[in-house]
Amino acid sequence: MRLYFDTAYLAKCYLNEPDGKAVRRLARRASGLYSSLLAVAELACVFQRQIREGRMDAHQAAEWRSTFIEDLRNGVWVLFPLSERLFYRVESLVSALPPTVYVRAADAIHIVTARENGFTEIWSNDRRLVEAAEHFGVRGRSV
Repeated sequence: MRLYFDTAYLAKCYLNEPDGKAVRRLARRASGLYSSLLAVAELACVFQRQIREGRMDAHQAAEWRSTFIEDLRNGVWVLFPLSERLFYRVESLVSALPPTVYVRAADAIHIVTARENGFTEIWSNDRRLVEAAEHFGVRGRSV
């Protein structure tokens, strides 16, 4: 079973956050773990937030960054590239949404990346992403 995780779920594979254990169990059952290249930048910001909020120090964050990069090199994660074509697809789909749909740019990028790469589901704990996903023809899932 191939799974597409947004960055929030990807981060839960490394950090002890709410639902982290359940997300890690789900990840272990997968035949492949996928996300967007956007996750590299977003995860760096997650680690920075952890430092800012005093949940870890800079040394711990550097260790987790290193672990994530090593996991990328070892094929634990497959990150889909961000292309100009993908951004124009995001623009097209977002501009066709009903005005009542709340979607942030990064969430739309994740949803469209999943959709364009054959995924019918995207895993996240982000309520807004999960709600918006259906408007893109993708099912939003949470543990």
